[in-house]
Amino acid sequence: QVQLVESGGGLVQAGGSLRLSCAASGRTFSIYTMGWFRQAPGKEREFVAAIRWNGRSTYYTDSMKGRFTISGDKAVNTVALQIDSLKPEDTAVYYCAVETDRSGWHLRADDYNYWGQGTQVTVSS
Repeated sequence: QVQLVESGGGLVQAGGSLRLSCAASGRTFSIYTMGWFRQAPGKEREFVAAIRWNGRSTYYTDSMKGRFTISGDKAVNTVALQIDSLKPEDTAVYYCAVETDRSGWHLRADDYNYWGQGTQVTVSS
């Protein structure tokens, strides 16, 4: 089992920035990829970014490139998501997740094995 705890969410004005953090514990040796997803009310969970646990590779979809930056520090078992130039449409619960499958980049929530409880990000206009 891997336990994940997110932090850093909050209420921010449009144009501002937030840095979300996710702390992993437990069987962290099984982690291959850590990802960030978000889910807005009434919408499906959406992939934001992912990083290999060794920290050497990252992946973003085209829609997430530019304002989102994922980073990791394996030494302290944390991964972060920097969000800049926040927009009201970024309002969502942000989740970190772990994938243990050692193949390719996966964007579906079903591909991830462990999840945190989420942290709310609310962007006011």
